[in-house]
Amino acid sequence: MDWNFAISEARLRTAPYIRRTPVIQTHLAGREVELKLEQMQHTGSFKARGAFNSLLSQKVPAAGVVAASGGNHGAAVAFAASRLGHPAKIFVPELAGAAKIAPDRRIRAIVPGVYDNALAAAKTHEAETGGGARPTSPVPSTVAGQGTLFAEWEDQGLAADTVLIAVGGGGLIGGAAAWFGGRRRIVAVEPVNAPTLNRAMAEGPDTVVDVSGVAADPLGAKRIGRIGYDLCRAAGVVSVLVSDEAILAAQTLLWQDLPQWVEPGGATALAALLS
Repeated sequence: MDWNFAISEARLRTAPYIRRTPVIQTHLAGREVELKLEQMQHTGSFKARGAFNSLLSQKVPAAGVVAASGGNHGAAVAFAASRLGHPAKIFVPELAGAAKIAPDRRIRAIVPGVYDNALAAAKTHEAETGGGARPTSPVPSTVAGQGTLFAEWEDQGLAADTVLIAVGGGGLIGGAAAWFGGRRRIVAVEPVNAPTLNRAMAEGPDTVVDVSGVAADPLGAKRIGRIGYDLCRAAGVVSVLVSDEAILAAQTLLWQDLPQWVEPGGATALAALLS
């Protein structure tokens, strides 16, 4: 697959719907650091990029979009579907918490229990209505959408030789590996309590891990997506783990010094520099 072409096409396709998020250049942890403020993207995360590209790349059935999510993925799919005029039903586990459940309640269904319960409910709804499910594991159109972040960042003058990226399911770091193609060193940063890519790189792509900790909501995928895994392997991505304490320290530093208030997942990459 020609990933540079796919990501360039995704930029053109999603441009009317995606925010060009700002960049901050600053001095942190004894280093010159550049931060891409994707928490200012629609719905508060990069996920909107992949959601829009995925929906714009295919024919959505009349029954609309169905998805299960414990957090940012569902918010992005709901937002993209709404903007594009598609019906949507997003199944969210009750344990996701009020902050993740509150937005767009009109197109969400709250399911008792954990994520697996929400996924089962979404599959049942899809079978009954003919709605199109948006998978949680990255697919090519989603990875290409996430890759637009890095193409955009280079247009904004990214000069770093090393890019640190927090990892959950592998869509974002897969997009980075696809776009950079070895032109920059990529470091995958994960919580020690959610070492999905780290374990997969040591034990194989089908490895399933238990996840917990302060960043388990946005970064708590139990298995890495195969596309992201393959792209990381091909790009020679380096994997490191950080403690919950380091993540919380990075979150505090971002708030006190910049100030930028981000969820723990958004502070995870910086935690690798602080620790």
